[in-house]
Parts: sequence; C-alpha cells; structure tokens
Amino acid sequence: MPTALRNTLLTLRDLLISAGPFAFLAVGLLILAYLWMNPTPPRRVTLATGPAQSAYDEFGKRYQKALAANGIEVVLKPSQGSSDNLRLLREGQADLGFVQGGSSERAVTEDSGIESLGSLFVEPLWLFYREDSLRKPSTGTPGKRNNALVSLSQLQGLRLNVGSAGSGVPSLLEKLFEANNIDAKRITLSRLEQTPATVAFLAGDIDAVVFASAPESLMVQMLLQTPGVKLMNFGQSEAYSRRFAFLTPVVLPRGVVNLARDVPPADMRLVATTTSLLTRKETHPALLQLFTQAARALHGPAGWFNRAGAFPDPEHSEYPLSAEAERAIKGGQPFLQRYLPFWLANLIERMWLALGIILAMLLPLSRVVPPLYQFRIRSRVFRWYAQLRDIEHRMQDEKVQIAALRKELDTLDEKTGHIIVPLSYADELYALRNNIELVRRKLDALPARPT
Repeated sequence: MPTALRNTLLTLRDLLISAGPFAFLAVGLLILAYLWMNPTPPRRVTLATGPAQSAYDEFGKRYQKALAANGIEVVLKPSQGSSDNLRLLREGQADLGFVQGGSSERAVTEDSGIESLGSLFVEPLWLFYREDSLRKPSTGTPGKRNNALVSLSQLQGLRLNVGSAGSGVPSLLEKLFEANNIDAKRITLSRLEQTPATVAFLAGDIDAVVFASAPESLMVQMLLQTPGVKLMNFGQSEAYSRRFAFLTPVVLPRGVVNLARDVPPADMRLVATTTSLLTRKETHPALLQLFTQAARALHGPAGWFNRAGAFPDPEHSEYPLSAEAERAIKGGQPFLQRYLPFWLANLIERMWLALGIILAMLLPLSRVVPPLYQFRIRSRVFRWYAQLRDIEHRMQDEKVQIAALRKELDTLDEKTGHIIVPLSYADELYALRNNIELVRRKLDALPARPT
C-alpha cells in the first residue's frame, strides 16, 4: 500500500475514533427523538363508510385512491350508515368515518376521544314517492286527491321505508314526525337498507323511501331521473332549520340534475344535515394531514349545494376540530411536500424541531473532538518519552551495564521508527528521534564499566 494512502487511512481512522463518542451520542439522541415523536404513519388505516352504492361508499373509494398515491392502504369498512360509523369509531374498530350532524345520542364533549377533520358536504333528506301512490284519497283529507307530496302529514296511510337503524334516518324522521304531530302508527314503516328498499320501491311494494345522502349517491341520482318518481319539496325548510340546529335549508336548483331534460323542473327546497369526517384522537397526525388534503381535492369543487371552496369547512362541526386538520385546511399542502416524496417531507417536517434541539445540544460538545483528536495523535509520540527518560536516568547508576542500556535504546529507536502521524505532527515525531539520538551520544560518551 502506498505510504500516502496508508497515512490518509490512519488519519481518518483516528478522526473517526476521536469523534466516535460524539457520533454515538448524536445517533442515540436521534433514535430517542424518532421513537418519541413517531413521525412515520402506519401504512394501513380503516375508514368506516356506509351501505353499498351509497355516497359514503363512493367517497370511501375516492379517498382510498387518493391515499394510495402516498403508499397508504385505506381499508373500507362497510356499515349501516352514520350512527353505525360513530359506534365503530368509539369502539376503536375504525380510525376514521363519515358521520352526519345530529347522529350522536349523547352530548358531545371535549374528552369524547373523537375529533373532526371538518365538515365535507351537506346530505339532504331525499323523500322520494311514487306518483301513483298519491292518486288515492289522502288519509288526512278523505275524498280529496293530491297531485304532489308537500307535507309529511300526507305520508299517513302510505308505505314508507325509513332505512336501517344504523343510518341515523329513523331517529331523524322520528323527530320530524313529532314536530308535525304525526302518529307514526298510521304509516306503514319498513327498515330496509338503501339497495333493497330502492328495488322494492321501484317494484311498487313501497310507496315512498327516504334517504339522507349526498347527491353523489347512485341511488339518489337514479331516482331523480326515474319516470313516475317524484321528490318531496320541503316548503317549510327554513322553519325546520330554526327548530332543529343540526338541519340547514338547501335548494336543489332547477335543471342541475339534467339540463337537457330540465330535471328538476323547478327549484326544490330541502332540509339537510352536514356530514363530517371524524377520527379518533389516537390516529397518527400525518394520516389526518393526508385525509384533509384529500378532502380539499374531493370536496372543494362546486357541487349541487355549494360553491367552490366551501368545503371542507372547519366552522360547522359538533366535535372539536383536529389541529392537523385546521392547519391543512387553512394552510394547504406543506411546502416540502410539493417537491419531496410524502414520507421524506413528513419526516423532515415532524423532526426538524427535534433536530434543532439536538444540534443546539451537540454543537458545544463538538468542540471536544479536535482536542481529543490532537491528544490521540500526540500520545503516540509522547508516551515513549517516559521510557527514554527512564533510560537516561539509569545511565547514572554505575551498577547498570551500558550494553544493556544501549540495547534497550536501540529497541526504542526501532519502535519509534514505525510510528505514523499526520504531516502536521511530524515535527514532534522527529523531535523524539532527535532526543533518542541525543541520549545515545551521551551513552556512548560514558566510560566502560566493569562487568
């Protein structure tokens, strides 16, 4: 091996050994900070959606696709609906879920363990009825025929499907019936899920069905354009919103469903609940950030009931808003994520504060490395001075043979000849050799001693 390369490698080795404790401490602090802050999110998350072909189911698939781009697998957990999703969240069977306003039967508190990522969309109460079902005398006004369903009281005597208990619609209708002084016993109620209820409705086995769903629901869009099926106009929508805080009046504009066919043929007044994306407080913050960013992309565009940018909305939520969601809604995509892969940008973003603290602690300690390195190099030379001084001291003892001292000095000279130090410390090495030669001359100058 060339001498220059050998010297370089030895110098690097000494430098690494000198900086070893410092590097070990730095790595140890980084590992502790990583374990404490847990910046890397899990690769798998469960999202409670709703019945098959519902709006929740459709949105769940869109979130699944959006997060897959960042390497996150979203497992969709079908449910009966909003109330069922809230139960799954509370029981820890889902990490996130779509929940309508007013679904909770208990008071919402700060320590409920549930947080909101903002409200995403409104879910109108869609009450569809068969036109021919109203061609029989009304139960409320015998002998009189009705052309349109304009009041919930007209449902008396009809067959109405209110959906499964987990959907939250039955409890909502119960409150509306009570407000209208309607005896639910005079209505033939069924509790089928959306798909079988729609099949029975189109077959004529049910006179009316009611959904609380976003317009993206395939069932809603299909029924809005089915001949012979009408949508109830809630003329008292403003009054309903004043009576129930979780309801808001909305208008389905004329022609928004199908401009060419002019569906609906007139503005339709509806009452709607606001649906939020809820999560457990234990869910990793990076996942909340990703879901909120996906919500901005999926629910931000203009829709049937909102203008562009209206959702996600941090203002209207029964549950406390997550800090991560608030930051993502107001601040948009973080700067680093625009240029770096998500995992790297997230790691830097969540570790930068810890890195700053670690650097502030290690910078003063780093000043120990140069003196330590200097001491290690110089000790290769200086440790031989003890033996050289001992030889010089024993030269004065007449009982010690000069030949033995000369042999010991030659051995010392040979060992120091193999010492390798950086060029910047070569003067100290040559000083040692000169001192060895000086002692040798003094030894040669001594008179011979009797054996």
